[in-house]
Amino acid sequence: MKLSVKTPLVLMGLVACTGATQMDNGVLTGTVERVWEDGFSLNTGNRSIRVDSWSVCGDNTRQNISVGDELTLEGEFSGGEFDASAITNVNDENICSAASS
Repeated sequence: MKLSVKTPLVLMGLVACTGATQMDNGVLTGTVERVWEDGFSLNTGNRSIRVDSWSVCGDNTRQNISVGDELTLEGEFSGGEFDASAITNVNDENICSAASS
């Protein structure tokens, strides 16, 4: 009886881990709602996501991104936010292409 109880718990754990792994990397598109020094919030239509743009823009996010901008992001989810590795606008132009600039 104990074996049959443990087996479903293990299977549920495997399903949960598999689902989380599939969502780690990806592409997001949306509208900028708020901007700060090294990040911004992006409304994807379904939800608002906190974006860490430091690796792309350094501390210059405010100089390159404005509220209302339509952006496409490449990156991964980490620690409850999306770490952007590339940011492009609707014209497919790179935004803040180098953090050290």
